[in-house]
Amino acid sequence: MAEPVKNQAEILEKLNISALNPMQEEALHIIPNTANTILLSPTGTGKTLAFALPLIQSLDPDCDDIQALILVPSRELAIQIEQVIRSMGSGYKVNAVYGGRAMSKDKIELKHAPAILVGTPGRVDDHFSNERFSKEAIKTLVLDEFDKSLEVGFEYEMRGIIKDLTALNKRVLTSATQGVEIPDFVGLKNPTVIDYLHTKVSKLAIKLVISPDKSKLTTLLELLKHLGSQQGIIFCNLKDSIQTVSDFLNKHRITHGCFNGGMEQKDRERALIKFRNGTYQLLIATDLAARGIDVPEMEFIIHYELPLHKEEFIHRNGRTARVSAKGTAYVLKWKDQLLPEFIDATDVADTSNKSTIKPTYWETLFISGGRKDKISKGDIAGLFFKQGKLKKDQLGIIELKQDCAFVSIPASLAEGLVSELNNSRLKKKKVRVYVV
Repeated sequence: MAEPVKNQAEILEKLNISALNPMQEEALHIIPNTANTILLSPTGTGKTLAFALPLIQSLDPDCDDIQALILVPSRELAIQIEQVIRSMGSGYKVNAVYGGRAMSKDKIELKHAPAILVGTPGRVDDHFSNERFSKEAIKTLVLDEFDKSLEVGFEYEMRGIIKDLTALNKRVLTSATQGVEIPDFVGLKNPTVIDYLHTKVSKLAIKLVISPDKSKLTTLLELLKHLGSQQGIIFCNLKDSIQTVSDFLNKHRITHGCFNGGMEQKDRERALIKFRNGTYQLLIATDLAARGIDVPEMEFIIHYELPLHKEEFIHRNGRTARVSAKGTAYVLKWKDQLLPEFIDATDVADTSNKSTIKPTYWETLFISGGRKDKISKGDIAGLFFKQGKLKKDQLGIIELKQDCAFVSIPASLAEGLVSELNNSRLKKKKVRVYVV
C-alpha cells in the first residue's frame, strides 16, 4: 500500500473542495474525541465527508485487517460512499459489498482486506457468518442513514453484526430525519448530537400543479414542456406507476430512465450513470431515489404521486435546492384530491410558458475493461481522442468501474465511434465498445 495520506488539506484539494461547511467542521472536531456521535443534517450537505475525514485520521497504517465498518440501507449508498472515500486518495483500501452483486467479486476483493468496509447489512452479515475476514480490528462502526436501515427491516442482521464487533470503541450514526428511536442493541450510550437539520436556509420552492383529471399524465406532459430540457426526478409510489409514466413519455418521445427496487442491480446502476452524465435528463423513480444515491444537483423534482409520509416528502425534496442552489418541488394533484397535512403548498405554478424538450445531446458507451485491467480514465480519453478523433469538448463524463467503464459522447457520433473503437486495445486488453 502507498504511504497513507492523512493531511486534510491534501484530501480536500483532491476533492476540489476549498473549505468545509460548519457541519463538517463540527463533526471533524467532535467525532475523533467522542465514543458515540449522532450526526443529523439534511440530504446533500456532505455527511459522508463529515464522518470519512475523522475516520481516515483514526486508521492504523500498520494494520492489515478491516478497521472500520460502514453499514448502509441500500446498494446505491454503498457504492456512493465507496466512490467518495476512494476519491479522497488516502491510500487506504475501501470496498463496498451489497446484495445483487456476485459473491465471487466480494471474495476476490476481500482476500486482501480493506481498511474500510462499506456494505448493506444482509451482505455484511453473510460475510460475518461465513468468517471471510477477521473482525478483531474493527473499532469504528458508522450507521449511515440508520433510520432507513431500521425502517426497511435490517434489524435482525444489524443486531447480529454489532454483537460480533467485540473491539468496537466508536459509533457514528447519521440521518437526515429526526426523532428515530435507536434500539438498545446499537450500544449508543450518552451520544453527542450534532444537529444541523434546522440551520439550513432553504432555497426550495414548493409549487402546486393541478390536474383536471385523475390520471395526471397530460398535466405532467404540460409541466415537462414548461420546464424544457432541465434535469429532474419524477417520483412515483409504485413500480406499476413508473411503467405507466414511462410508456406515456416514450409515446411522446421524451428520453428518460427508470429507477426502482424491482430492477436488476446492473440496470439500476446504468440508469444512474446515464442520468449523471446527461444521457437522461429525466429519471422516473420510487422513493429509493430520494436518498443515498449519487446524482447531480438538479433544478426540480415532481411528486407525480403524493408521498404517504412526511419523511418521504422531505427526502424527495432534498434532491433539489441542495447546499447553496435553488430548486423547485412540483406537487402534482388531481383537482379534487386533498393534500396530506405535511404538504404545505398553496402557490400554484404557472406552466403556460412552454419550452422545447430537446433530444439529449449525450449517449453512453460501454467499455469492457476497468481498474482491474490497469486501465485509467486517461487511457480511455486517449483512445477516444487519438483513435476516435474526438475533440476535447466532445468527450463527456468517464465513469471507471472495477471491470468496465462508461463514457458519454455526442449521440450523433455514437454509431461511428462504436465501429471505430470496438475490439480496440486498452493497455493489454482487447475491449468491446457498444451503446448502453
